[in-house]
Amino acid sequence: MRNPAGVECPYFYGDYYRGRERESCRLLNADWKPALCFSCPVPGIRQANACQHMRLLPHLVRDWRRGGLRKRVQVQAYCQKTRRDVPQPEVGCGHCHALPEIFIAPDDDHTAA
Repeated sequence: MRNPAGVECPYFYGDYYRGRERESCRLLNADWKPALCFSCPVPGIRQANACQHMRLLPHLVRDWRRGGLRKRVQVQAYCQKTRRDVPQPEVGCGHCHALPEIFIAPDDDHTAA
């Protein structure tokens, strides 16, 4: 469903049936406000990597570049299959899904001289 920022997000929920306007984020729960969707990295991460083993742990942090008045979403990723943190959630842990052969460089041993 599209969030208030206009981006598809698997965690955003909006109920507009018969004039209702209930909106919520299933990842942030009670701490969510519509303004957080504009700086949230989660839709981009989920679009780049839809691994079923990766869990996203959100944190709200103050944006000190703007005087500390605004909050933004910061995400930490964890792979349940390998049981370790994922430093680049967009790419993944590297163990759950093998890269296609087109992305693997050929070995120097197999090249003809």
